Amino acid sequence: MERDGGVERTQSPETLTEDDVCVIQDTWRPVYENRENAGVAVLIRFFSNFPSAKQYFDQFRDMQDPEEMKQSIQLKKHALRIMTALNTLVENLRDGDKLNSIFQQMGKSHALKHKVDPVYFKILAGVILEVLLEAFPQCFSPASVQSAWSKLLGVLYWQMNKVYAEVGWESIKNSAK
Repeated sequence: MERDGGVERTQSPETLTEDDVCVIQDTWRPVYENRENAGVAVLIRFFSNFPSAKQYFDQFRDMQDPEEMKQSIQLKKHALRIMTALNTLVENLRDGDKLNSIFQQMGKSHALKHKVDPVYFKILAGVILEVLLEAFPQCFSPASVQSAWSKLLGVLYWQMNKVYAEVGWESIKNSAK
C-alpha cells in the first residue's frame, strides 16, 4: 500500500464485469425495498462495533444502546441517506461519468465538510456486506454475489481515497487537530 497525500492508497480495485453489475443490481432490489430497516441495521452494527465512528455524529455520539439507536429519527435519516447514495451508485454502474461525479461529491463532502477519516469507508463497506449477508441470505449467500459486492465496495473505498488525496486530506486532517 502506498500513501498519497496522506491517504492510504491500495492497488486499484478489480474492475466490475457486466456479470458483476447484473448481480449487484439484481440483489440490490430487495435491499432497497427494505432500505430503512437495512440502513438502520448497518448503522447500528457500525456504531456498536466501531464506536469511534460516532465522533463524527453529534446526534449519535452518546447513544450506546442499540434499541435507542433504532428509535432515533436522526439515525434513520442518515441510514436512508446512505442507502439512497448506494442506490444511486447501483443504478449508475454503467455510467462512468455519473459515478465519478457521485464519488467526487461524496468524497469532498466527507473530507472537507465532515472531516471523516477515510478508513471509516473501508470499515463501513465491511459492515454493509456483513449485514446484507445476514439480512438477505437468499440473495447474498452465493460466493459470486459476495465477490461482486466486495468489488463494488472496494471501488467505493478506492475512489474515496482518491478524492481525499486530491483535496489534500493530510493537511485538512492536521489542521483539524
